[in-house]
Amino acid sequence: MKSHKPKLKPTTFFNGRLIPEGEAHITALSPGLLYGWGAFETMRSFNNKIIYLDAHLKRIKESCKLLKINFNYTPEKIKKALEQILTLNSLNDAYVRLSVYNGSDNNADISIIVRKYKPFAQSKYKQGFSCMVSGLRQNENSPLSKIKSTSYLFYQIAYLEAQAKGFDEAIILNSAGCICEASRANIFMAKNNKLFTPPLECGCLEGLTRRVILDLASKNKISAHEKSFGLQDLYEADEIFLTNSLMGVMPVKSVEHIRIGPKKIKGSLTAFFAKQYNLLLRNAS
Repeated sequence: MKSHKPKLKPTTFFNGRLIPEGEAHITALSPGLLYGWGAFETMRSFNNKIIYLDAHLKRIKESCKLLKINFNYTPEKIKKALEQILTLNSLNDAYVRLSVYNGSDNNADISIIVRKYKPFAQSKYKQGFSCMVSGLRQNENSPLSKIKSTSYLFYQIAYLEAQAKGFDEAIILNSAGCICEASRANIFMAKNNKLFTPPLECGCLEGLTRRVILDLASKNKISAHEKSFGLQDLYEADEIFLTNSLMGVMPVKSVEHIRIGPKKIKGSLTAFFAKQYNLLLRNAS
């Protein structure tokens, strides 16, 4: 009696084809694989619509230009592929990763991976992240610090170190000793009802959610500053929170076991921005 393997749904768009993720591969001679020569975007699809898609596509196109990658896919073609793969997998709420690599023929290899979105538990948003300070230092003068490069080992090592020590995240300083970002997120701190986040010159990524938070602060007349600050400022902050496109706004409860901010998030600036961001998320979809 013959056994029939279940037919796999195509979870990956790779160089113009919709295929099962396990069948997608890049040739071993691809410069993208050999040198980590590529860029990527992680996105959230909510109610079948990718949040801030145009901004994500604009950023990856700019990243490819910086990396000298011949990215010849139009936004319309990528949007069509995204729509197809999300529809085929019936994913109402999804994690989406768009990656572009330099191919062996000097044209871009492109992949899109979709999976069911798995949010953090609500209890984590109520309690907040515990963070450690990584021993790694970001080179704020490197152009790679400004983009989401597939040469991602620096951040991955920082994150794995934090996980191994029982922390949720790693905070990264730059070579000047200033706070830069977390391994997977931008960072904000609040002090005396004023909001602060490192400027891009510190070597942090210009995160899309970071920009949304700054715009929300301006709209709601909350004093917000892109300003360099150090570890001691972080320890003395009233509140700290992290942002990225997948988790939104995540409170930080401690840094190196030092308690930061109120024990209850309710009524804080962090709670305000989390609420406002979630409203934008739902309205955008």
